[in-house]
Amino acid sequence: MKVIVTDNFEASCRIAAEQIASVIRSKPDARLGLATGSTAQGVYPYLVAANRAGELDFSRVSTINLDEYVGLAPDHPQSYRRFMDEHLFDRINIDKANTIVAKGTGDIEANVKSFREALAAKPIDVQLLGIGVDGHVGFNEPGEVLYDGAHVEELDESTIDANARFFATRSEVPTKAISMGMGDILRAKKLILLATGESKAAAMRGLLLNEELDVQNPATLVKTHPDATVIIDCALAEKIGYQE
Repeated sequence: MKVIVTDNFEASCRIAAEQIASVIRSKPDARLGLATGSTAQGVYPYLVAANRAGELDFSRVSTINLDEYVGLAPDHPQSYRRFMDEHLFDRINIDKANTIVAKGTGDIEANVKSFREALAAKPIDVQLLGIGVDGHVGFNEPGEVLYDGAHVEELDESTIDANARFFATRSEVPTKAISMGMGDILRAKKLILLATGESKAAAMRGLLLNEELDVQNPATLVKTHPDATVIIDCALAEKIGYQE
């Protein structure tokens, strides 16, 4: 596992975008595993800028997202499909038919099955990851077990609390999500995990400062991947006591 410590979060996002862009340039029909949330949101403007400058072509790229809330329609302001459209897909030359975000409404069991089939159809060349305050990646929450494949996950209270800022009230935050499993994530050829902020310190200590694989901190499984890069800023590195 490679760890990069940057001067600030903006620099972390730029480096992550450069690594994703490098994959696309070496494989124009690459499949990207994408994430949502404030961490990923910092990465996408760099990809958009490279595309608009004629430096990066998404015309043959396909994508698949980590997760989607159960109960939110694709056009809901806080759905992850809407997030991806607004922050990336509508701003680059990608064919939206080649972008997959799990469907969170209708027959959820059928949606999970369809998501599993989509994941099996083509390998992910590079997977972008954030990390939750409880160590979740995707929506794989801490617990007695972790799942290999796509599934419906009950969200932890800490996750609901963290996501409440995006909704008018906490009660509006969905309590379930369809998520890739940890196996799905670890089968990607390359992982890029970004983290920033004091709230992520405990989870990142588990990932970076010991050798344990802990189901109570799902992110620790990232250290088993043969090509994983973790990018943190110096403020977080100092907070957790990490030294390069």
